[in-house]
Amino acid sequence: MNWQWFHRLGSPRWFYEKTNAWLPWLAVSAWGLLLIGGIWGLGFAPEDAKQHNSFRILYIHAPVAYISMSCYYIMAISGAIGLIWKMKLPFMVMKSCAPIGLGLTIVVLATGSIWGKPTWGTWWEWDARLTSYLILSFLYLGAIALQQAFQNRDTADKACAILALVGTVNIPIIYKSVDWWYTLHQPATLKIVGKSTIDASMLYPLFLMIVAFYLFFTLVLILYTRAEILRRESRTQWVRELVLGKTDGAHS
Repeated sequence: MNWQWFHRLGSPRWFYEKTNAWLPWLAVSAWGLLLIGGIWGLGFAPEDAKQHNSFRILYIHAPVAYISMSCYYIMAISGAIGLIWKMKLPFMVMKSCAPIGLGLTIVVLATGSIWGKPTWGTWWEWDARLTSYLILSFLYLGAIALQQAFQNRDTADKACAILALVGTVNIPIIYKSVDWWYTLHQPATLKIVGKSTIDASMLYPLFLMIVAFYLFFTLVLILYTRAEILRRESRTQWVRELVLGKTDGAHS
């Protein structure tokens, strides 16, 4: 079996050159859908019968929550590929995921607190969902700290990959916490298996926002990874030619 295509995916140069064409399309699609979905959800979706207008933060809170968990899986899978196949690019993706994931979890915790105050009467409650999500933010923070703790890049990558893999046990706990334990947090309204408990008039803008945020996440991850590629490959011939080409173009 020819595995050349797989190893090509692990090439930093191939990834950098291939993603040049993706960036404009991702940027336009992400920002366009964010604008449409944001206006639809925040301005035109009907008011919730119980939570009234405070429920509208769902259109930011829920998509970012989904992505922050997906980001962790990407970080862990990239780390595993890097460990098993000794590829450079997956480790770069893994490192890029950590600060993005930390930012996403901060947004989730912040919007959750803003939502919780009028809904629960408190900014914070140590229930299962919130606590496991706080642990997720610590895992991202730990991955960033490990990258800074070791002077040897290979050692830092391996340590970060191991932490990412061990931490994956927390993701299903986050997802199922509202079903496994008594919690203030409401059960999932959007379900992969089973019937969702959200009206179609609210579901459509939510789905649009989820797609928009995933596109935006993909765009940011590619940009972070490209920057990491340039840092790590700065001594290679192709990066030097790339920099010289941009410099020559600026002077011409």
